[in-house]
Formats: sequence, C-alpha cells, structure tokens
Amino acid sequence: MADVDPHHQSSTVGISSTPPLSPIEPTEIRILKQILFGPHGLRSGWIAAGFLVVNFVTSRIFTVIGAQVLGISLENALKGFGPATAGFLEVVSFLALVTAMLLGALVARCNWLDYNLRSRHWVLQFAVGALTGAASLSLLLAILHSGGWIRFSVGDLQETHAVRFGLAWAGVFLLTGLVEEGMTRCFLLGTLTRGADFWWSSGTVAFLCLAASVNAHGNGTAGVYAAAVLGVPGCLVLHLRRSEMEGFWCAAWLTSVLFCYLHTFNRGESSVGIFGTALIGFAFCVSVWALGSAWWAIGFHAAWDWAQTFLFGTADSGMAPKDHWLTSAPAGPNLWSGGSAGPEGSVLILPLIVLVMLGLAVVASRRIKRAALPMDNLS
Repeated sequence: MADVDPHHQSSTVGISSTPPLSPIEPTEIRILKQILFGPHGLRSGWIAAGFLVVNFVTSRIFTVIGAQVLGISLENALKGFGPATAGFLEVVSFLALVTAMLLGALVARCNWLDYNLRSRHWVLQFAVGALTGAASLSLLLAILHSGGWIRFSVGDLQETHAVRFGLAWAGVFLLTGLVEEGMTRCFLLGTLTRGADFWWSSGTVAFLCLAASVNAHGNGTAGVYAAAVLGVPGCLVLHLRRSEMEGFWCAAWLTSVLFCYLHTFNRGESSVGIFGTALIGFAFCVSVWALGSAWWAIGFHAAWDWAQTFLFGTADSGMAPKDHWLTSAPAGPNLWSGGSAGPEGSVLILPLIVLVMLGLAVVASRRIKRAALPMDNLS
C-alpha cells in the first residue's frame, strides 16, 4: 500500500504528516508504523478499507433499527423493489455513507467536499448529467425497440398515481446516485488516487476476482473478470512511463471493478450487464477527470435509473420494478435484449458507453485548452 505523491487535484485528499520515528522505538513498532503510515499520514488503502467496513456495519445497524421503528419486515424490505422499500433502503444507505465519509474526512483531516464534490457549477453539472443519462437510456431503448428486442405497453397507473410514483422514484434514485457515486467516485476514488499504483491496484483487483469466483450467490461474475483484465494494459503502461496520472487511473480501474463486483449480488444480473456496469463506472471516473467533480456522474446515474425503472418499466440491474408508467418486456436473444438484467444487459450498451466517454474526452480537451490560454486572451 505504498503511497505516491498526489497527481490529480480534484481527486486528492490532504493527509497530515507522519510523526518522525524515534530511533529508540522497538523494531516491531517501526515496522508497524511503516505498514500503517506513509509520507502523507495513514496510508490511503487503510483509510479506504476502514471506510468500507464502517459503511457496511452502520448500514446493517441502521437497517435493523429503521425496520423496528417503522414496523417494516426486514425480509420484505430486502426483497421488494418498489418506491417504498427501495426508498427505505436508500435512506439507510445514505445515512451510513454520510457517517463513514465524515469519519473518513476526520481521520484524513480534510473537508468532505474534497472528495470530488467541489464545483462552482455543481447544479449545472448535475442537470446536464441528468439530461444526458435520460437521453442515453432513451436512445438505447429506441434502438432495442427498433430491432424488436424490447416491447412496450401502457401501464395501469392512473395519472394522479403516475405523478406520485414518478416523484417517489425520483427521490429514491437521487439517493441512489448520491450513495453509489458518493462511495465510489467520491470517497474511494478521491482517497485511492493518493496511494494507488499498478501493483497495489492489481493485487486488490485480483482479490475482488477471487471473491467473485467463490461467491455462490454471485451473478455475471465473468463480467468482473473481463473488467479486471481490460484495465491491465493501460495501467501498466502508465506505471512503466511513471506517469503523473498513474494514481488516478489505477484508482479508476480499481473502483470500477469494485462497482461491478457489488452488482453481482443482484438477482437477474448477467455477465454483459456486469461488464457494462464496470464500463459505466469507468465513464463516471472519466467525468471526474474531465469536469473536476462527480456531480455530472451523480445526475447521470440518478436519471438513468429513474428512466429505466419508472418511465419505461424495465429491469434495473436485474431487479424488476413495481409501480411504473410504461411496461416493457425483453424479446429475442438475451445478448441483444438484455434478458432479465434489463437494457443494461444488452451488448448494445457497450458502444453507447464508449460514445459517452468520447464526449467527455472532448469536453476535457476543450477544458485543458482553455486553461492553457493566457489570461489576457480571455474575454
């Protein structure tokens, strides 16, 4: 877990310096300090691991307490995918995330906004991301419909109920975007950028692949392996060239593999869907690099999930929703329709995500050119 110097301003979190080692300290204490601390304080890998543990434990505690207070069946809450049960779980997840993030910021002695949340134009970035997410999902479904791989029918919601459930789902997926992006593209990406390198990231990715292989309840684990292998060449090249961006892109690779691994626990997932999840996770990392914050990704994530769940009534990462406006059903081969995984399981999602990343790369190139212009040439 050897730390390296920070190279990416938007993803770097300041850590206090390590106190100098005393020459009279026992050898065991010096070795332990070297394992735990680097040039910038507690090593980023330990901070990330502690964050995940705290997030997991507090999420379970809040779930049990919330279910008892509200009189909700915990089994039903974990199985259902309607706005009420999903909303309960997302509120719990959000509270757990905030708790873990604030504790992580306290340990790192920094502001929680330093985790890729600082932006003067965060409202605009969020809005553009939301529009892009809804438009991208609509384009994908239009292509699937034209090919005969998905069929739509009108749902049975009345207009007043449609508005109510539409707003309820919007709230749910706003929390989903905040929770999932807050964990991966905010805290973990921001923290690991400081300490990730090719070898450390490779070892962690290999561990995630091993965990996927022994998980009897995992779905689409081949997608985890594909995402792991795909990131090796680029990160290795950055390492061999001693690039200043090695930390950020290795952290992007690692968090994207973690992101898709966590989705293997969803029922109905497929290998294509899991790989697509890794690819969209990497696209969100590209957006952080291109725009300097995670707000575009949060908006995209929230609107994409809302459109496919409520607006079009498709499965979301293998989970069939309730209380939606339109109703859809996959048709034809699963490779094209996505099958039980929903449109995210269609192979057609892959070129769409690549197109989104190319658009972000164009935005980044223009941003870099503007930053390079002399100030007296700017009007």
